[in-house]
Amino acid sequence: MKNLPFLAQRLFNTPLAITPAKAEMVMAALADRLGITKLFRPTGEAVAMSDLGSFAEDGEDEPYRYYDVVAGVAIIPISGTLVQKSGYMRPTCGMTGYDGIRANLSMALEDSAVRAIMLDIDSGGGEVAGCFDLVDAIYKARGRKPIWAVLSESAYSAAYAIASAADKITVPRTGGTGSVGVICAHVDFSKALAKDGINVTMIHYGARKADGNPYNPLSDEALVRYQADVDAMGELFVKTVARNRKLSVAAVRGTQAITFLGVDGVEIGFADAVMAPDEAFRSLLEELG
Repeated sequence: MKNLPFLAQRLFNTPLAITPAKAEMVMAALADRLGITKLFRPTGEAVAMSDLGSFAEDGEDEPYRYYDVVAGVAIIPISGTLVQKSGYMRPTCGMTGYDGIRANLSMALEDSAVRAIMLDIDSGGGEVAGCFDLVDAIYKARGRKPIWAVLSESAYSAAYAIASAADKITVPRTGGTGSVGVICAHVDFSKALAKDGINVTMIHYGARKADGNPYNPLSDEALVRYQADVDAMGELFVKTVARNRKLSVAAVRGTQAITFLGVDGVEIGFADAVMAPDEAFRSLLEELG
């Protein structure tokens, strides 16, 4: 696979806010998609970032929207593996980009036809990079318009970080919340290469430059450094959720990144109500009046 080195860079030796079961899907989801510098409409038409916030003036045609507006509610879909940059405004190829979510959020906040924003979430999480900047943007937008996270099934790890920033979170009885933690994988191919008679020599400047390379076992020093990075990201995650949900840091940390099914998430404080997505949408409309 020609993109294997690039994919490995995104998947290994870097913190991921994702459930272990979903981690293996990141490689496939990222293939051939990152590196795109423009966002695209579903039709394939390119659109510059400078055009994202523009809306039609009175008397002009209805503006193009990258989200659906139903009864004054902007529905922003968030599904699949979450990545820093997908180049698309909607979920595509099994992933959603933080860039598209943030652009849709900004547009919906300025859209006069939008009275409230619904984050339609079903995701096991994804990349740490870009996640917490998006979470802070959603959190800071509270009060401008109601923002609800309506889980169409589950919001785990990075997806839960996003959901936690909303004013209210609803989860279906078979859905889940949580996995407030960070994971990092290192792959060591040294024994497999040696078996095939292949020896890789790393030539580098700087004693720690080659830390984490896949051709040698991970050194104790490198493991300590990577663990420190993961711990730092994990503490950021815990403190962010605690702030967003008005929970104690100790309580969030004490979950040890486990997941909660339906009502259990409400009891721990990770969700506000157990509702099917359609019921949650009707509840949001009732609140709007």
